[in-house]
Amino acid sequence: MRDLAHAGAFHGLPPHRGGVLKWIGNKHRVAATIVANLPKDFSLYLEPFVGSGAVLAELAPRVAIASDALAPLIAIHRRVQHDATALVEAYRQRIVESEASGSREGIEGYYRSVRERYNAAPNADDLLFLARTCYGGVIRFSARGEMNTPCGVHRPIRAETLAARVAAWQPRVAGVRFEVMDFEAAIDGAGPGALVYCDPPYSDSEGTLYGAQAFSLERLLAAIERAKARGARVALSIDGTKRSGRKVIELALPERLFESESLVDVGRSMLRRFQLEGQTLEGERVADRLLLTWAT
Repeated sequence: MRDLAHAGAFHGLPPHRGGVLKWIGNKHRVAATIVANLPKDFSLYLEPFVGSGAVLAELAPRVAIASDALAPLIAIHRRVQHDATALVEAYRQRIVESEASGSREGIEGYYRSVRERYNAAPNADDLLFLARTCYGGVIRFSARGEMNTPCGVHRPIRAETLAARVAAWQPRVAGVRFEVMDFEAAIDGAGPGALVYCDPPYSDSEGTLYGAQAFSLERLLAAIERAKARGARVALSIDGTKRSGRKVIELALPERLFESESLVDVGRSMLRRFQLEGQTLEGERVADRLLLTWAT
């Protein structure tokens, strides 16, 4: 086993300001809170639903495997590590082309053309542009597996801002191996001393969101139980409360699998705003459960 004294997270890195990806359900605002609940002594960090990588970048592990089932998403993370200049320039080109018409109709038309191109041939450059310009980072797919989220009303970040964020993230993910992998296979790689953080699709979310269609909570819980038995520690972010506490999401969790639980306020629901066509959601705050397989 790797010496725990030389594992864990990096220290002394400057703070990063904002994520590379805009992604529904990302933990950017609460990543520091989640990381504060994680142990510092681990031999290997695994994140099998990496998404935007907010917790990964906050933790900045020395040795890690971050994975996801969506290949173009993993390609973005790899290019942040090894091909950042080309990634930013591809984004810059799309922003320039998007704004060339000078009208809202032209921007939306360009967005649809990129979305059609991505659906025909999924790739990292188009996905990055779509994630930064679609409504609220809501990566939603049709029954045929095509992304169908409309263009957002916001102005996407400038290429210079993206470049600065990529530069800030590079040292934070320097020790990470990014893989296209099923979550169960990823968790089954966690042995004694490993730390696993899971942020899966939530059971009370829209079924057409990316990753939700084929996800099985029962399969995830079984994998977590096996990992705990091998001596790994697992943290799970999952449904907690919605509508500012008026709705509590009930989950069937195995007894004694999780030994600690807390609620993390993640703010207003972007998904709910999307479903209600952009209405202001004063009473729609969401809190996630953070479940730990160890006692705190």
